[in-house]
Amino acid sequence: MSDFSKRTEAQQREMSEPYEGNRPVPWLVLILVGAAFAWSLAYIGITHQGGPASYGDRRGAADFAVVASSASGVVDGAQIYATQCLACHQASGAGLPGVFPPLAQSEWVAGKAALPIQIVLHGVTGDLLVNGATYNGLMPTFKDKLDDAEIAAVLTYIRRSFGNAADGIDAAAVAAQRKATGARTSPWNGNVELQALK
Repeated sequence: MSDFSKRTEAQQREMSEPYEGNRPVPWLVLILVGAAFAWSLAYIGITHQGGPASYGDRRGAADFAVVASSASGVVDGAQIYATQCLACHQASGAGLPGVFPPLAQSEWVAGKAALPIQIVLHGVTGDLLVNGATYNGLMPTFKDKLDDAEIAAVLTYIRRSFGNAADGIDAAAVAAQRKATGARTSPWNGNVELQALK
């Protein structure tokens, strides 16, 4: 009598014990993944990286460096505005309502030169009333990012653009204001502190 015939009927209904086997990845999947990888390497290799910027935004840090005119040594305030200020205050200087205050015809821009210099040097936080609207945001500090000539150039550009007609600012005025508040480590507290500078 065979072993199979010796098993009871219940035993014969039981399935065999499961076991872990090797289930390899199908060849079709491996071929597709390999082809995609090879295509991506080829695409990177044949893409022309030295093309004109108009093909895509391939700007680097050098493109944002502030350049001085070789003939006159004058820093381009419009370029500094475009790289440092435009994202918040917009190309028109109108800012974004309720978010970033306008520079166009702003009393903070067109007032005493010391006021916008201090704002750019140390930044602003808290409530700031501009053209009758209150803004509560944070303007970063630029005292460690821009030198005196660069701050003077961008403020002169702002004070003479966007409908503003204020006098320009020179690097000596910025240097004097930087020295006067050199120990300051925090941004100006909006209207609370800046009203005294008006």
